[in-house]
Amino acid sequence: VQLVESGGGSVQAGGSLTLSCAASGFTYTTGCMGWFRQAPGKEREGVAAIYTGDDTTYYADSVKGRFTISQNNTKDKDTVYLQMNNLKPEDTAMYYCAADLLVCPPPDWGPQYTAYWGQGTQVTVS
Repeated sequence: VQLVESGGGSVQAGGSLTLSCAASGFTYTTGCMGWFRQAPGKEREGVAAIYTGDDTTYYADSVKGRFTISQNNTKDKDTVYLQMNNLKPEDTAMYYCAADLLVCPPPDWGPQYTAYWGQGTQVTVS
């Protein structure tokens, strides 16, 4: 399994960014994928998840109404997106794509239910 993220960067408060995660190597076609973030000195926390079988989405309260998770599933690759609008300085963090979450969404949005992680992409809001 390989997860490759892209799309991070620096933006002013109120701006938007879209993160992408290209996932490959799965032997099954449906499951739960998500996005997590980790700010310096803080624990990793989930912000959004999607069940790829029926596109059901879930959001942490901190991002509800501002972030949108979606997917584009093809034969060989599944790409998961995180559209982030009205960004705030407190959204500054390293964002990680997560795949094969054992529970969708994970209880208390904790990271311990995730089987696979991407390398992370930095989002900075000033």
